[in-house]
Order: sequence, then C-alpha cells, then structure tokens
Amino acid sequence: MIGNRFRPVAWIAALLFAWSGGASSPRAEDAPLVAAASDLQFALDEVAGAFARDTGRRVRLVLGSSGNFTRQIRQGAPFQLFLSADEEYVLALAREGLTEGDGVLYAIGRIALVAGPGASFEPDSELASLRAALIAGRIARFAIANPEHAPYGRRAEEALRHAGLWSLAEKRLVLGENVSQAAQFALSGNVDGGIVAYSLILSPKLRGLALHALIPESWHSPLRQRMVLLRGAGPVARQFHAYIQQPPARAILRGYGFALPGEGG
Repeated sequence: MIGNRFRPVAWIAALLFAWSGGASSPRAEDAPLVAAASDLQFALDEVAGAFARDTGRRVRLVLGSSGNFTRQIRQGAPFQLFLSADEEYVLALAREGLTEGDGVLYAIGRIALVAGPGASFEPDSELASLRAALIAGRIARFAIANPEHAPYGRRAEEALRHAGLWSLAEKRLVLGENVSQAAQFALSGNVDGGIVAYSLILSPKLRGLALHALIPESWHSPLRQRMVLLRGAGPVARQFHAYIQQPPARAILRGYGFALPGEGG
C-alpha cells in the first residue's frame, strides 16, 4: 500500500488525476458517464473535446482501473459506456447480460519503462540497465499499476517475469491503483521509475519529462482494449461510441501510440 510518505509533485498529480475537459456539463442527462481505463487519460480527453466540437454534445469521463470499473458496473454504477484496457472484462460483463453485445475492439495498448528524476538507470527495451540497477541495489522503489485489477499492471508483471526480474523487483514495488497513478509515482521523484502505459508518456503535457523505452510486445499478453455500451445507454453515449470508431478519433488514438483495429495491430 502507498503511505503518506509518497507526496508526488503537485502539478504531475493534477495532470494525471484531473477529470477530462468534457467532465462538466450544465445538464447531467445530456452528458452520460463514461467509464474509461486510465491509460486513456489524455487521449480520450482529446477525443471527447473533438466530439463536443463536432456534435455539440458532451460526455463525462471517469478514469480508473478496468477491474474496479467492472465491479462497479456489476453493483449498478450508472455508466453508459465502458472502455476497458482488457477486453476480458467487457466479455465477462457481456456474458452476465449487463452490456449491449460483446462490444468492439478500439485499440491495442503498449507498455513502456520510464525512469524518474535522478534515476540510477537509463531505460532500454531489453531492461538491461534496470537489471543492473536492481542487482546493485540502486533501486529502492519501482512503480507499476496493481496487477490485481489493472491490466497494465498485469502486463508489467508479465514483462518483468519474462526478463527474469520479478523476484528482484517485487519487494521494491509501489502499486498504483491504476496505471495513471503508477505513472504519477514513477515521475514524482519519490520513486526510481516504473512500467506504465506508453499512451501517458506520449501526452504533450508529459512528453520529454522522463526517459522511456518501449517494451517488446512479445514480452507480455496483448493489451486488447474493448469498449461496450451498457444496458440502458442513451443516445449521446451511443453517438460517442460510434464517434470513437471514426477517423478523427482514431487519428487521436494513433497519436498516443495505440495500434488500431484494421491497421495491422
């Protein structure tokens, strides 16, 4: 668990935990609640902004871990659309009759190794520098999302296991509630680095703030990200669901490093 001793730089915390620009609306019924995996923090904010400009309609984005959202949906949370970082959550909800069909694949995500300010290693795709730093005992804290309910945390664990580093890293882990929080920790200066969503690192607000390296896709299970309309979804949620599959939204997602359905991803 994360104690009070972890006090990340305030502006990083604000960036990573702020609600999207589409979160406020004068009429709640005109702005449906959309549950979205936190790797979409910046990308979906842009998509929601473009949607508002193009249609005059708004949505309210709520960002968090896909596993937690799945539990909340089962408990009756009033979301109308769910964008998961792991399609298995959507398929499970579909089997339980809580969705309109099986949904659609909207993106495939990537994970990246990042080094925090003053880190004792330089990120590389083979994790060689991380290995050396772990063996030498130069890393005290290393951030990933909680693998119990965050798909990006599970993929980070898989990558560390693939590299033979899990046993070295496990006791040094700082677990974020979701991958956005893990990125916050990794960039805070209180943690040496971490494995987080590539899409967060590519944000214009965070790009260039930390060294990073993409981790090979073959080192972990695919991050097949699926979205689905929930039972009782209204017309604005349906319109936004369709909009995410159109060229303007796909271009935004592509710019954040996501592979897209129909483009060889």
